[in-house]
Amino acid sequence: MAQTSTVRSVTYDLLRALGLTTVFGNPGSTEQPFLQEFPDDFTYVMALQEASVIAMADAFAQVTRRPAVVNVHSSAGMGNAMGNLVTAYHGNTPLIVTSGQQHRGMLIGDPYLANREATTLPKPWVKWSYEPVRAEDVPDAFMRAYATALQPPAGPVHLSIPLDDWKQPLAGPARLRAVSERTAPDERRLRHFADLISASGRPALVFGPEVDRSGGWDAAVALAEKLRAAVYGAPLLDRASFPEDHPLFGGPLGLSIKAVGDRMAGHDLVVMIGGEVFRYYPYVPGDCLPAGTRLLQITADPEVAAAARVGDSLLGDTKTVIERLVDLVAEGSARRVPAPMERPRELPPTPGRPLTPPEVYAVLSKVRPPDAVIVNESTSTMAQQVEWLPTVRSGSFFATASGGIGWGTPAAVGVALGDRVRGARRPVIALIGDGSFQYSVQAIWTAAQHKLPIVYVVMRNHEYSILKSFAELEETPGVPGLDLPGIDVASVARGFGCHAVDVDTTEDLERAFTRALTADTPTVVVVPTQPQKAAL
Repeated sequence: MAQTSTVRSVTYDLLRALGLTTVFGNPGSTEQPFLQEFPDDFTYVMALQEASVIAMADAFAQVTRRPAVVNVHSSAGMGNAMGNLVTAYHGNTPLIVTSGQQHRGMLIGDPYLANREATTLPKPWVKWSYEPVRAEDVPDAFMRAYATALQPPAGPVHLSIPLDDWKQPLAGPARLRAVSERTAPDERRLRHFADLISASGRPALVFGPEVDRSGGWDAAVALAEKLRAAVYGAPLLDRASFPEDHPLFGGPLGLSIKAVGDRMAGHDLVVMIGGEVFRYYPYVPGDCLPAGTRLLQITADPEVAAAARVGDSLLGDTKTVIERLVDLVAEGSARRVPAPMERPRELPPTPGRPLTPPEVYAVLSKVRPPDAVIVNESTSTMAQQVEWLPTVRSGSFFATASGGIGWGTPAAVGVALGDRVRGARRPVIALIGDGSFQYSVQAIWTAAQHKLPIVYVVMRNHEYSILKSFAELEETPGVPGLDLPGIDVASVARGFGCHAVDVDTTEDLERAFTRALTADTPTVVVVPTQPQKAAL
């Protein structure tokens, strides 16, 4: 007797056809009908809390350049996941986030674990949220979720699925569709932009995270070199999109309106490619641009274009636009070569205890393998990271796209898992502040279970340094809760199955880091450091 296909079997066949055979999750009772008899050709990546689940899937999807499937538990699990769902939304990461719903036969009475407004809960941080009206619509809902997540601007979507839907009989196969992942720019407007850029006497190129996400790194280098233009990193970058050791690179822009406006002095044209205008945080009033300076913005995201406070915008796939501009703009050989980023790399005359962040970065700059990927969530020391550890390869720098912390530790897991799936072997270096590390420390258990090649360098300054810097800027003395005493990071890491070591000298750090690169388990290196005032 032939076995009857079900909603569950038809959906799994669809996921196979789409290449979505890795599921990130933390199982709950309303999700078990989906997960039962989990197929041998699928991989289930378990994390111990849903915020870590989302961050792992986020980084995994960025590295593999494919959507990732996430499974969280009803409203409680979605609530845990929301902080990092905000990050995935801002980072344009295609995620299909599923949550279990209670049995349809009980929903009328608001039973325990029912998600009362399942489609509303994750908004506005998903592109689409849906609960199928009928069980037989589940596979079609997955197909639409896939298309919506992937089409530009990419981003997370959400499906709420009642637990009794999965066992309902359903004839297959599911309807399989293909969708475009890129949109072409308006050709006439593109040529107008090219003419303005060619006519500029001293243009500035600002490359945002869309450039690297779209695969436009090499095209960005070609454009900058043809124009002989100064290049800046967009504020608060979550992906580096230009080699930071290149002679045309002038460093990252500041975080405030005044800092960005002041930095653009002397440029008659600013071309913001692949990002917001601009990603501001602290309120320091000033002019968005110097008088007489024009701005052009290129982005694949209509919302980002609409939100720009100054300038003219062009919509289109970032890589496609840059490649066309390389062909259309005039050579800039007559322009004066801009000054490269200053790297004073100053160290204390004698090593102290605890070490300063520059001393830590100086060691890492000496021992970092050239193919290593960096995940940074040491928010108060990111300026030192650019100075000492410049990103020089595409797809080798990741940071949170939102303002929350707790993303970096699990994201390093997602990067390493993504590399494993695509057959790449790169050391993953996670630079994490001790405050950030505690938000999602349970993620290192997953790293240990999968024996991932991650070296966590936790800079232990016993405080939220970035918040103390903001308190000084905002003139808000006496804020409570900014100190973090009494945490034994290394002992916690060992409890989750990682190798861990405390170091307090540059020599010990170099030895511990070098050993960690060849270890068969993740290593957490804890370095006591002096607080670093952030460059705001």
